[in-house]
Amino acid sequence: MSELVKIVDSLENKISKLLHKLELLQQTNIKLENELIATRNNKDSSQQLVSEWEEKYNSLKLANSMLGSNTNKTEAKLKINTLIRELDHCITQLAE
Repeated sequence: MSELVKIVDSLENKISKLLHKLELLQQTNIKLENELIATRNNKDSSQQLVSEWEEKYNSLKLANSMLGSNTNKTEAKLKINTLIRELDHCITQLAE
Protein backbone atom coordinates (compact mmCIF):
# COMPACT_ATOMS: atom_id res chain seq x y z
CA MET A 1 0.00 0.00 0.00
CA SER A 2 2.86 2.35 0.75
CA GLU A 3 4.17 1.86 -2.76
CA LEU A 4 0.79 2.91 -4.18
CA VAL A 5 0.94 6.10 -2.11
CA LYS A 6 4.41 6.81 -3.47
CA ILE A 7 3.18 6.33 -7.03
CA VAL A 8 0.22 8.62 -6.44
CA ASP A 9 2.45 11.25 -4.84
CA SER A 10 4.87 10.99 -7.73
CA LEU A 11 2.04 11.40 -10.23
CA GLU A 12 0.67 14.40 -8.34
CA ASN A 13 4.11 15.95 -8.32
CA LYS A 14 4.57 15.37 -12.06
CA ILE A 15 1.10 16.75 -12.82
CA SER A 16 1.83 19.81 -10.71
CA LYS A 17 5.09 20.39 -12.60
CA LEU A 18 3.33 19.93 -15.95
CA LEU A 19 0.60 22.40 -15.00
CA HIS A 20 3.24 24.91 -13.97
CA LYS A 21 5.08 24.44 -17.28
CA LEU A 22 1.78 24.83 -19.12
CA GLU A 23 1.09 28.11 -17.34
CA LEU A 24 4.56 29.41 -18.14
CA LEU A 25 4.19 28.43 -21.79
CA GLN A 26 0.80 30.12 -22.01
CA GLN A 27 2.27 33.32 -20.57
CA THR A 28 5.16 33.14 -23.02
CA ASN A 29 2.72 32.56 -25.87
CA ILE A 30 0.67 35.62 -24.91
CA LYS A 31 3.82 37.72 -24.70
CA LEU A 32 4.97 36.51 -28.12
CA GLU A 33 1.55 37.18 -29.66
CA ASN A 34 1.63 40.74 -28.33
CA GLU A 35 5.15 41.17 -29.68
CA LEU A 36 4.02 39.85 -33.07
CA ILE A 37 1.13 42.31 -33.19
CA ALA A 38 3.44 45.20 -32.29
CA THR A 39 5.94 44.10 -34.95
CA ARG A 40 3.20 43.87 -37.59
CA ASN A 41 1.94 47.34 -36.69
CA ASN A 42 5.48 48.68 -36.91
CA LYS A 43 5.95 47.02 -40.30
CA ASP A 44 2.68 48.48 -41.61
CA SER A 45 3.58 51.98 -40.48
CA SER A 46 7.05 51.61 -42.00
CA GLN A 47 5.57 50.49 -45.31
CA GLN A 48 3.19 53.44 -45.29
CA LEU A 49 6.08 55.80 -44.58
CA VAL A 50 8.10 54.29 -47.43
CA SER A 51 5.14 54.73 -49.79
CA GLU A 52 4.78 58.37 -48.80
CA TRP A 53 8.48 59.01 -49.37
CA GLU A 54 8.33 57.26 -52.76
CA GLU A 55 5.44 59.52 -53.78
CA LYS A 56 7.37 62.59 -52.64
CA TYR A 57 10.45 61.41 -54.50
CA ASN A 58 8.50 60.83 -57.71
CA SER A 59 6.84 64.25 -57.41
CA LEU A 60 10.20 65.90 -56.84
CA LYS A 61 11.73 64.02 -59.75
CA LEU A 62 8.88 65.13 -62.03
CA ALA A 63 9.09 68.73 -60.86
CA ASN A 64 12.85 68.70 -61.37
CA SER A 65 12.49 67.44 -64.91
CA MET A 66 9.84 70.08 -65.66
CA LEU A 67 12.23 72.79 -64.49
CA GLY A 68 14.61 71.95 -67.27
CA SER A 69 16.74 69.19 -65.89
CA ASN A 70 17.94 66.86 -68.62
CA THR A 71 17.32 63.75 -66.57
CA ASN A 72 13.82 62.26 -66.74
CA LYS A 73 12.62 64.64 -69.48
CA THR A 74 10.92 61.83 -71.34
CA GLU A 75 9.19 60.76 -68.16
CA ALA A 76 7.90 64.29 -67.63
CA LYS A 77 6.67 64.47 -71.22
CA LEU A 78 4.84 61.17 -70.82
CA LYS A 79 3.24 62.37 -67.59
CA ILE A 80 2.14 65.62 -69.24
CA ASN A 81 0.71 63.69 -72.20
CA THR A 82 -1.19 61.42 -69.82
CA LEU A 83 -2.61 64.42 -67.97
CA ILE A 84 -3.65 66.03 -71.27
CA ARG A 85 -5.40 62.83 -72.35
CA GLU A 86 -7.25 62.68 -69.03
CA LEU A 87 -8.31 66.32 -69.44
CA ASP A 88 -9.49 65.67 -73.00
CA HIS A 89 -11.49 62.69 -71.77
CA CYS A 90 -13.11 64.79 -69.05
CA ILE A 91 -13.92 67.57 -71.51
CA THR A 92 -15.58 65.14 -73.92
CA GLN A 93 -17.64 63.68 -71.09
CA LEU A 94 -18.77 67.17 -70.05
CA ALA A 95 -19.65 68.04 -73.64
CA GLU A 96 -22.02 65.09 -73.95
